[in-house]
Amino acid sequence: MVSILFQSVDAAERTMANGRVDRRDARILAAAISLTVGLAAHSANAQVVELDTVVVEGGGSGSAIGPGDGYIARDTTTGSKTDTPLVEIPQSVSVVTQKELEDRRPAQLEDAIAYTAGVVPSPWGLDDRFDECLIRGFDLCTSVLFRDGLNQRAVGFSGFKIEPYGMQRIEVLKGPASVLYGENDVGGIINAITKRPPGEPMYEGYVSYGSFETFEAGIDVGGPIDEEGVWSYRLTGLYRDGSTQTDYTQNDRTYIAPALTWEPDAQTSLTILANYQWDKLAPIYSVPVPGMTGYTGPEVSRSFFTGQPGFDQFDADHGSIGYQFSHEFDEHWTVRQNLRYAQQDTDYRQLYYGNADGGPAVLPDGYTIARTAFTVDETASIFNVDNQAEYDASFGAVENKLLVGLDYNRWSVDGQSGYGAGPDLDILNPNYSLSIGAPPIYDDSDQTVGQIGIYAQNQARIAERVVLSFGGRQSWVDNRFDDRLGDTTTVQKDQAFTSEVGVAYLFDNGVTPYASYAESFTVNVGQTQDGESFVPSEGTQYEMGVKYEPTFFPGYVTAAFFDLRKSNVLTTDPIDPNFSVQTGEVRNRGFELEAKANLDSGLSFTASYTYIDSEITSSNDGTVGNRPSLVPENSASAWANYEFSENSMLNGMSVGAGVRYVGSTFGNDANTILVPGYTVADAALRYQLGAWEAALNVTNLFDKKYFSTCYEGEGCYYGEGRNIKGSLNVKF
Repeated sequence: MVSILFQSVDAAERTMANGRVDRRDARILAAAISLTVGLAAHSANAQVVELDTVVVEGGGSGSAIGPGDGYIARDTTTGSKTDTPLVEIPQSVSVVTQKELEDRRPAQLEDAIAYTAGVVPSPWGLDDRFDECLIRGFDLCTSVLFRDGLNQRAVGFSGFKIEPYGMQRIEVLKGPASVLYGENDVGGIINAITKRPPGEPMYEGYVSYGSFETFEAGIDVGGPIDEEGVWSYRLTGLYRDGSTQTDYTQNDRTYIAPALTWEPDAQTSLTILANYQWDKLAPIYSVPVPGMTGYTGPEVSRSFFTGQPGFDQFDADHGSIGYQFSHEFDEHWTVRQNLRYAQQDTDYRQLYYGNADGGPAVLPDGYTIARTAFTVDETASIFNVDNQAEYDASFGAVENKLLVGLDYNRWSVDGQSGYGAGPDLDILNPNYSLSIGAPPIYDDSDQTVGQIGIYAQNQARIAERVVLSFGGRQSWVDNRFDDRLGDTTTVQKDQAFTSEVGVAYLFDNGVTPYASYAESFTVNVGQTQDGESFVPSEGTQYEMGVKYEPTFFPGYVTAAFFDLRKSNVLTTDPIDPNFSVQTGEVRNRGFELEAKANLDSGLSFTASYTYIDSEITSSNDGTVGNRPSLVPENSASAWANYEFSENSMLNGMSVGAGVRYVGSTFGNDANTILVPGYTVADAALRYQLGAWEAALNVTNLFDKKYFSTCYEGEGCYYGEGRNIKGSLNVKF
């Protein structure tokens, strides 16, 4: 009994320190309470005391995959694949909670992470084909997207776009993550967590109407199915019919996501997650700009359509089904298996501003532009399975957590693409009644990439102070490309070993300094002039920082210095410019600061600042010393939401406001095209009366006109203008 009581005291201390209860601690606490009460009743010959049932929910606000507590999340699985406090992850991890998603109501994934440190959203402007962003100046997010810990990258032109309304939190892990997740770019990963069946009944619905005649309706219902709560469900759905700021475009979506959980006891859980999503969206459009590429016509508005009605479209039909299984054999051993299969059919056609023959994009008259016809008809699929075994044990003053895993993912794309010159377009007098034929097929192929990896990670907390983690992975990648036009088959095999190590120190005042080193790899498909296959690009990061979890108010602050390098980058072969060699290197180093808080006054806020010194350090393309395109030196953001108290005359009212700044960038690596920075503001207003809530959300409040980037020879891409959305919600 004494031993159990001491363990219960330790568990209570961990509970108060971490703000959470894990299953092992819950079992110890329950056993201690039951034994203590039972012995006391027996010794005193007292009546039996009936206690209230203690319910421990793995998916609650304090869960590592739960919606979070206000704007604050204290635990994560993204940074370690285990339930770990954020302060014990020796890399920077940002979490966008469900409350923040509900307050800002983002339309796309990049809008959801727009206030996150180290992230530049929508670098190509309003492009509905993919979820796009930069993380610490690298990638475009299309290859580093994960959902529920499993890869959901873009395959070909199939983006497998994520619907924010179906997510209960979104996490961004900054820096290399190949030890746990396999092939990934050096910038980091994004992991979106799907809404799970709740422990209590919930019913929610909304309707909205907004800019560009966009109507939307959604439902989110769920709860226990049986009295014991062994079975629970959730059904999330959304319907949208609308347009965008560009004329003749669509912004339509049908989304439905059922989820079912079977939890027969505290040690076993199986959650089945499925979704279907049908999109009719707009391709990306650039416009000519006066004084650039020979264009002398008037300024082209954001609404101007450079395509052809009836021809341009981006239709994506995709769905997925999978499960997440977990079983605890005892207080030491836990096994997990996560599996998902996803498939998308993509029908994409577009006439875009540019010359397919390589000539001038603007004709000699100065206002007629050349256009290129491009088509894609493909089917893409992704299969993931991740098997994990976790061993938790204590050795004296050391609490140790060992994770070993074997994962496999395979993605494939099968289809045809067409490319050719399209009809010219007179900007002053556009003719949208032309009949456009399909361009010649230039690609008819089937590509399959399979990756298998064995990984291990060890996390040790020593004397409740020092946190030491290290891990490694061996990956093997097979790439098969069948070219049906050329009747050829190319097979490329790669392998890579990656490692990581980190250390942190936990002070009593909530300050946790940390340092880490991590590696990543990305596969390069192709051959050198000598016929040798390219080797994977390598990424490395050194990071030092401090995480602060205040003891006197709910908040979380992270400051980080980082140095990332990507080597083995393809660059022009100096002997034969028709080939490439792997002597290129890019270095991004800088500083990030991010703060989140939930104050008792009703104020919640998130704020961030990022500085990146980005440089091409090795290249044969004449760009050494230049800044890579799209990467701003400075970016910053702040969002605050205030809820009036019950004693206020404005009880039920809440207001939110935010500002986002992205500094100037270059449109090319040659640094000859300078794109000005921009600042936009967002706002929200809500009024709640009982179960009902009326809301008004506005992005780009002052309708700031700006370009996200400009592309050499093909003009510029507008950022998204003002978007207003009014909604009526009910929740009970």
